[in-house]
Amino acid sequence: MNDKISLIGAPTDIGAGSRGASMGPEALRVANIGPVLEGHGLEVIDHGNLTGPANPWLPPVDGYRHLNEVVAWNQAVHDAMYAELQLGRLPILLGGDHCLGMGSISAVARHCREAGKKLRVLWLDAHADFNTNTLTPSGNIHGMPVACLCGYGPKALTEIGGTVPAISPKVVKQIGIRSVDPGEKRLVHQAGLEVFDMRYIDEMGMRHTMELALATLDANTHLHVSFDVDFLDASIAPGVGTTVQGGPTYREAQLCMEMIADTGRLASLDVMELNPALDVRNGTAIVAVDLIESLFGKSTLMRR
Repeated sequence: MNDKISLIGAPTDIGAGSRGASMGPEALRVANIGPVLEGHGLEVIDHGNLTGPANPWLPPVDGYRHLNEVVAWNQAVHDAMYAELQLGRLPILLGGDHCLGMGSISAVARHCREAGKKLRVLWLDAHADFNTNTLTPSGNIHGMPVACLCGYGPKALTEIGGTVPAISPKVVKQIGIRSVDPGEKRLVHQAGLEVFDMRYIDEMGMRHTMELALATLDANTHLHVSFDVDFLDASIAPGVGTTVQGGPTYREAQLCMEMIADTGRLASLDVMELNPALDVRNGTAIVAVDLIESLFGKSTLMRR
């Protein structure tokens, strides 16, 4: 795994349905994300925060809320992530709401195309985020990033990484899903997205789930993890705008992260939807940083 880490803050809640994810990057810094990673012998550069348009908090137009502002933020994220990948570093995007996954993953996909690498995206989330403007109940674009990355969305968003679609649904493995809108279910099925929902995890266990999600990774695979903090059960992660009961426990989430770390293939990361306004004493940020530490190799014992 790359030991040169770049932190990039994206302080916006432009795609979300509640305010507060804009404070996520600072909460992760307060929870010592930089020093914690440095404690594992990693070189960490914190590039501070990107800037973009303020959240005008307006109703949706044609099924999209804040489309122009979302485009601007995602372009900024794309450019910043792409620049760090070009320098041979491992970028961590500190969100911000999950609409920013479009800018992040389109940059990673572009980098992989140019470097001749295969891409695998693990989408850790309570939600499939596969809505379109005609299916969405809310118009909030944080419910649309995976669909846009796969080519279902407005030109301004699908074209950010320079190639449409940015990715094939086949490269995405979604884990922990437990809330999908009715129209969205049909589109997920049609697109052939591989979803390990909570029922699957309940029946088969996290270990088997992760073995399948990580199968066939090789030395030429770039592994990107997009970690929406609402992936976690609401009892351990209250600080998110869209809590859904019945997510992975702390131990299940730790196993998920440790198995990703064991592959040695992690090459970029998003940490999304942390909302300190809804948190208790920054506890959700602390849990998130603890899990990120496991992603970078913290384990109880020495592993072969």
